[in-house]
Amino acid sequence: MSSRPGAAWPLVAVFTAGYLASYLLPTVVGRLSAHLGLSPAQAGLVGSALLLSSAGAGFSLAGRVERYGARTPARAGLLLAAVGYGCAALAGSVPLVVLGVVVGGFGSGTVTAVAAAGIAARRDPHRTSSLGLLTVSATAGVLYLTIPHLGGGHRLPFAAIALVALLVWPATARLGGATTAEETTSPVTGRLPHRRSGLVLAAGMLVWSMAQNALWGVSSRIGITQAGLTEVTVGAVFAAALGAGLLGVMGAGLLGARLGRAVPIGLGTVVIAASIVLSSSARDLGSFATGEVLWNAFYPVVLSYLIGLAASLDVRGRWAVLAGSASSVGVACGPLLGSVLSEEAGYPVMGLILGAATLLVAAPVTAVALHTGGRPLVPGSVRRRGGAPAALLAATTSGGLSGAVPKLGAPEQAVTELRVPALRRRRLVRSAIRTAGPDGGSGQSNAYASTSDR
Repeated sequence: MSSRPGAAWPLVAVFTAGYLASYLLPTVVGRLSAHLGLSPAQAGLVGSALLLSSAGAGFSLAGRVERYGARTPARAGLLLAAVGYGCAALAGSVPLVVLGVVVGGFGSGTVTAVAAAGIAARRDPHRTSSLGLLTVSATAGVLYLTIPHLGGGHRLPFAAIALVALLVWPATARLGGATTAEETTSPVTGRLPHRRSGLVLAAGMLVWSMAQNALWGVSSRIGITQAGLTEVTVGAVFAAALGAGLLGVMGAGLLGARLGRAVPIGLGTVVIAASIVLSSSARDLGSFATGEVLWNAFYPVVLSYLIGLAASLDVRGRWAVLAGSASSVGVACGPLLGSVLSEEAGYPVMGLILGAATLLVAAPVTAVALHTGGRPLVPGSVRRRGGAPAALLAATTSGGLSGAVPKLGAPEQAVTELRVPALRRRRLVRSAIRTAGPDGGSGQSNAYASTSDR
């Protein structure tokens, strides 16, 4: 993709199309169980198949979006999503529905991978991811308000996802095309930076997403069977909850990096864990709505910071795609896990288990946010991370070199990697690199020169 990212709205549109299926998961699973004769566990397994296929697409595209360009994979993913979910909407037998779900899920994962790579390449990935979550929350909220009144069995949710994929198609014209042969030789396949932190973040997002979607996948049944609400009332609660999510995402966008990433991720995860326990134990409208609204208000906030953290680990978007795919695996396992736990232990015990898992994963993910990805410059970080020399810092604080280096506490500047072609059968001599001087670099050399070519 181009090193100069264009407008954000095409990425936001593609992001919305990719994430919409997971946002509509409760109504998809509920309607599969109610209208196709599937048990709750079987319906949850179909939802898991959708999201697992989406995760497989993300893993297969990690590090390759830059090579193929964004436009072609995005269009292929949207086409697969439209065809797959469209076939699932038209099919009346379970095998055909499952086949359409798997194809559509692969398309959603492809689109999500393109969006994640594009977001990572932007100057402010957190702002773009917040806009994407804002748009997908608004879209899902409108659908939750309208779908219960239209009937349609299992067909309507799948048809809505397919329609959104078709509507997003024109936005792909503004995405980058395939790279040229010269650009393809860029170090796309280089070593992943921050490997340990990236692995911890990916594993944490897997568990975190699994806990969230284990509850999200059975939330509709909690409201109907345990709290005694109607489908229309539950849909209204979900719409209100997603509306609270809109406010949360807007708040996160306004907050930005003022508190860093660790505080929103850590504190928000604690609130989410408490909301999971409250929602799963609800037996009336008040407690159910409070838990769902509070949970959905903080869920996209924490998710936006997690996406921004993953994007900050690698400007090429590889960690963003890999962590997003790991999150999709957790999302895929969530509905099945929630269905099994609710059937075996009941909804309240399920909530306690999921809340405890969410709290356990908060510590390592918050630690990653503290130590990597946009950490502000503080005394001591220069020595550890190769920042400005102490003499320059001293001159800056004394006013000698105002603006020469960032002030203490300012965000770290991004580092651009340069590819230097190997020199064959040539030796670098000490005079090849000199210090800058008035005679065009005739000063005394102070650079290290290699004596052999490796």
